[in-house]
Amino acid sequence: KCIANQTWQMFPFGAHTINASWVAVQELKKLGLGKDVDLHVYEVPVEYQAVQSLVPSLWKQYHPQLVVHVGVSGMATTVTLEKCGRNHGYKGLDNSRFCPHSQCCIEGGPDCIDSVIDMESVCKRVTASGLGVAVSVSKDAGRYLCDFTYYTSLYLSHGRSAFVHVPPIAKPYSGEDLGRALQAIIQEMLNMLDRAEEKTHCQHVH
Repeated sequence: KCIANQTWQMFPFGAHTINASWVAVQELKKLGLGKDVDLHVYEVPVEYQAVQSLVPSLWKQYHPQLVVHVGVSGMATTVTLEKCGRNHGYKGLDNSRFCPHSQCCIEGGPDCIDSVIDMESVCKRVTASGLGVAVSVSKDAGRYLCDFTYYTSLYLSHGRSAFVHVPPIAKPYSGEDLGRALQAIIQEMLNMLDRAEEKTHCQHVH
């Protein structure tokens, strides 16, 4: 079974000269997600218009089972699983000094879209595995490019997306720690989707 899983993150921006999300994704790429999973890694610029063109093109190219976006949060002290993306409230200028006139992702789209992934369950399972990295759940991805990217992906995928915020490097985790955390989290998400598909298949058979 082959699964296309894309992990995207943001270019360095603001005070983050070393982008912890990119370091973590590179560590994840070294570790992989197992022989049955195809992992595709892309960088996403911190620009609204780039997100609007790149995210749909990657969905169209790969038709993945799941997309996991990864971004850095200077306020985070845990690896944070975002439950939902928001459509409105985008007032901050991006790296090209642009901001959507409508201040929203998808005009006419719902205010909020939840991921089909049960983030609370993923958090509990990963925490119980003794990973050594604190994992938490959030309902607010920040109303900037992370949130904008997440909502766009959730809208295109009917919820088959996830977003993980990581803290800056050494505050308190190393890049290797963050890579291991991403591996455990994404494997749990994929297992959850597989179980849901098997349950649906059984219901159809019976």
